[in-house]
Amino acid sequence: MKRLFISAFSLLFLISCNSTKEITSTTAPLPQTHLTPLLSNTNKTSSYWQQHVDYKMEIDMNVKTYQYKGKQTLVYTNNSPDVLNKVFYHLYFNAFQPGSEMDVRSRTIADPDGRVKDRISKLKPNEIGYIKVNALNQNGIALKYETVGTVLEVDLAKPIQPGESVTFIMNFDAQVPVQIRRSGRNNKEGVALSMAQWYPKLAEYDFEGWHADPYIGREFHGVWGNFDVKLTIDKDYVIGGTGYLQNPNEIGYGYETGIVNRPKGNKLTWHFVAPNVHDFTWAADPDYNHDTMQVPNGPLLHFFYKNTLSEKQKDNWKRIQPKSVEFMQYYSKTVGKYPYKQYSIIQGGDGGMEYAMCTLILGEGTYEGIIKGTISHEMAHTWFQFLLASNESKHPWMDEGFSTYIEYNGVNTIFNEGKTNPLKDIYNAYIYLAKSGKEQPQTTHGDRYNFNRSYSLASYYKGAVFLAQLGYIMGEDNLQLTIKKYFNDFAFKHPKPLDIIRTAEKISGLELDWYLTDFTQTTNTIDYGIKTVENNTVTLERIGIMPMPIDLTVTYTDGTTEDFYIPLQMMRGEKPTSATIIKDWAWAYPTYTFATSKTVKSVEIDPKNMMADINRENNKM
Repeated sequence: MKRLFISAFSLLFLISCNSTKEITSTTAPLPQTHLTPLLSNTNKTSSYWQQHVDYKMEIDMNVKTYQYKGKQTLVYTNNSPDVLNKVFYHLYFNAFQPGSEMDVRSRTIADPDGRVKDRISKLKPNEIGYIKVNALNQNGIALKYETVGTVLEVDLAKPIQPGESVTFIMNFDAQVPVQIRRSGRNNKEGVALSMAQWYPKLAEYDFEGWHADPYIGREFHGVWGNFDVKLTIDKDYVIGGTGYLQNPNEIGYGYETGIVNRPKGNKLTWHFVAPNVHDFTWAADPDYNHDTMQVPNGPLLHFFYKNTLSEKQKDNWKRIQPKSVEFMQYYSKTVGKYPYKQYSIIQGGDGGMEYAMCTLILGEGTYEGIIKGTISHEMAHTWFQFLLASNESKHPWMDEGFSTYIEYNGVNTIFNEGKTNPLKDIYNAYIYLAKSGKEQPQTTHGDRYNFNRSYSLASYYKGAVFLAQLGYIMGEDNLQLTIKKYFNDFAFKHPKPLDIIRTAEKISGLELDWYLTDFTQTTNTIDYGIKTVENNTVTLERIGIMPMPIDLTVTYTDGTTEDFYIPLQMMRGEKPTSATIIKDWAWAYPTYTFATSKTVKSVEIDPKNMMADINRENNKM
C-alpha cells in the first residue's frame, strides 16, 4: 500500500504563518470589521458563517439584597442565510428556584451532584436566583415574550433578514442566588459575588438551528461578539473577570497599582470592554487581594483571592503564580498563542469553571490541588471551549476531554514527572466505563446521561483518550500538528466533531471517519488478542467490534525483538513508523495471520498501551 506522508516542517511553517492575532485593550468595543481578521482562515468560497452580537450593559448592584437592575442594548447581526422570525435568550439564574428543571433533575437522577442534591428545593425567596425581563423592544418596537423556565421566548416585531443587524433594548431585574453550582453569592469560602451566566444571554443560532437549551446541569454555548459593561457597586468591592478595565482613574483603582485614591460616595461604576468573546463573567468581594504576574511575550496574569485566607493558603496563592505563567506558556506553545492581553484566576467558584479571559476556582485547597488539579485544567479550557468554542452541552467531550489531554501532558512536563504515558490513569478510567455496562455514546447530550458519573467519564476521560489514541493511529507528530492546525483554522469559531477529524485527515493523509464514528457515536469497544503462536507463525484475533491498526512487538527465541505494524485497510494508508509494515487487516476478517523470519518466543500487542483495548490480558502470549 502506498504510504501517505506529509512534511511536518512544511505544515508547521504554514500554521505559524497564519497564527491568531492578539486582541489588545481598547477604550471601546471594536467594530465587527476590525475583528474579521481574527476569525481564522476561512476560504472565500467557504459556506461557513456565524452570528455576531454587540452587548452594552449597565448594571446597578445592591450588595445588601443581592438584587440588581440592568439595562441591555444588544445589536444582533444575522450572518445566516435564514430569515429569523423569533429569538431566544438564556435566563440561567432562573434554574436556582425550587421546582426548576435543575432542581427536579438533581433530585431524581440516580447519582446527584454532591454540590446540588436537594439544595435548590430548600431555597427561600430571598435566596433564589431569577432574571425578570420588564421590557424588550426591537428597533424601538415593543415585543411579546414569555419566560419559560430558564429560556425567554421572543416573538419578533419584524423578521430579521440575512445580513441584517437589529437592536434589542431590554430592562431587567435580577437576584443573585446563594451559590450552589458555578455562580452565586456567599459561597462556602465567603466570596460575596461570583457572577457567571448572570445576564440575559442571546442563544446561539447556527446551521443546526437554535441552541436554546434549558439550564439543567451542563454547560454553555454563546454567540461571538463584543461586550461593553458598566458595573455599579459598593465602593469597597474589588472586581475581577472578563474584559479590560477602562476607567481606573475614575474609580481610584488600577489593576497594576491597586487602590490609589477612591472618590467619595457609596458606589463606583467599573467600566469593562471585552472584544471578541462569547461570554462575560465577573466576581466581586471587599476582601480581595490582587496580585499580577507578567507572562513573557504573553498576557498579564491577575490573581484575586480573599485576604481572610490563612497565611498558608495565601502563601499557596503566591506559589501558584509562577507555575500559572508556565502553564500559559505551555498551552500557547502546544495549541496556539493566547490572543488577549490579560487572564485572571479568581477565588470564587464551587470547584473550578472556565469563562472568558478568566476562571473561577476554590481558594482554600492545597498548593498541588489548586495548581495541578484546578488551574491546569481550567486554564486549558481557554483553548478548548473558549477560543475553540464548541457546544459544551452537545459535545462536552470536545472541551472537557481535549482540556484534560493537554492538562495531563502539561502537568507531566511542567512538574518534570517523567511519565512515558501521562494519560495512563485516564485510559484506565475509560476502560472502567466501557466495561461498566453504563456507557452511553458521546453523541449523548450532556443533560441526557443516565448517570452523572457516566457523563464525567465519557466527557473528561474518554474525550482525552480520543486525542491520545488519535496519536497512536496517525503518529504523535501528526497529532501535534493536527492540534495546532485545528486551533489555527477554528479559533473564534464553533467547531464540530467532524472538524477535528477532518483536520487530522488533512494532516495525515489518512481516512479517519471510521474512528470518529466508532469511538464517539457508538459504545463499540476495542479488544484484540493473540490467538496462536506456532514456530514462526502468529495469528491475531479481533474480539471487539471497533477496528484499529495494530502495533506489536515480537520476541524471538534468540533474544532479539522486532516491531511490526499492521495497517487498518479502511485507513487507506499508514502512520509514520520505524516498524516493519506488513499487509493490511480488513476489519470484517476476525483473524489475521502472518509469518516471521525466525522462530517466535513471545508476542505483545500495543506494548506502549496507547490503544484503548478493554482487555489487555490477551495482548501477550
